[in-house]
Amino acid sequence: MKVRLGYVAMTMNLKDASPSKTVTITTYNKIESEEGKRNRLERITKTNLENTLRILRYNKVHDIYVYRFTSKLVPLATYLPIENWYYQKDFEREFKEIGKFVKENNMRVSAHPDHFTIINSLDEKVFQDSLRDLEYHYQVFKAMGLEDSRYKLVLHVGGLYGDKKASMQRFIDNFQRLPEYIQNKIIIENDDKIYTARDVLYLCQQLNIPMVLDIHHYQCNNEGEELLDLLPLVFNTWENEYFNPKVHFSTPKNEKQFRSHADEIDADSFFDFIEKAKLVNRDIDVMLEAKNKDNALFRLMEKIKEWGKVKIINNSTFEY
Repeated sequence: MKVRLGYVAMTMNLKDASPSKTVTITTYNKIESEEGKRNRLERITKTNLENTLRILRYNKVHDIYVYRFTSKLVPLATYLPIENWYYQKDFEREFKEIGKFVKENNMRVSAHPDHFTIINSLDEKVFQDSLRDLEYHYQVFKAMGLEDSRYKLVLHVGGLYGDKKASMQRFIDNFQRLPEYIQNKIIIENDDKIYTARDVLYLCQQLNIPMVLDIHHYQCNNEGEELLDLLPLVFNTWENEYFNPKVHFSTPKNEKQFRSHADEIDADSFFDFIEKAKLVNRDIDVMLEAKNKDNALFRLMEKIKEWGKVKIINNSTFEY
């Protein structure tokens, strides 16, 4: 079983390399001229794209091939009706350079639209706003030349709205309202309060889409189902996909803030998960959701080396 590790958005080791620089709507509206507003957005977008490519190059140097883009590459893209601002065209070179680098190095990149992207909402406006946000993410990937189904968008199911069964059915119904090109990019993960891994597995099986199993969320929210019973079923949802099954892994911050992510990854709990996954014996990619980002990945790899049960392939990959 080969395991690759990845991290989310920001490296801790490159100076001034945030890919998520933004401007608030309040600040934006205080800029007096339309030209000034446009210049602010363009300057931030250019910086974010340049920093994204810097991070990807850094990742390659450190053998990291699993990475999540920030959703904030283009500031205010889903909030403002900006006239004649075609950011895909204006930054065509920067977008294409990122996509070319991803494809040349066979990197697995994804994005995770924000929590307000809720397609099972009872409110049609919320659904339409969510569709607009999904369209933005798709257009960013398309500008990079990464519009095909290999490069995914991770979603939660959404709200409960007093009736879980009806809300799950509404997710199915509204998912089918999405354009097919967006449907082909969506994968779903279980959450820490409402929709268990078993709930999400059911939805993925109904819609024939892959499931991301979030181990931390499973610990927070389950109905007593055994992880080992879930793993082969979840992994099977990836059967026809280009990349291997994907898992999210994080460590609770503490007992009081159990749902929050810790700065680092607890090695013992990670080893326990790997032992279980080995019984299924599928190659997997693990997205580490830790506050210390790539540093948490590197420190976990050091502990994996000390564990002594695996063959180290490179700085982010091992074989068990």
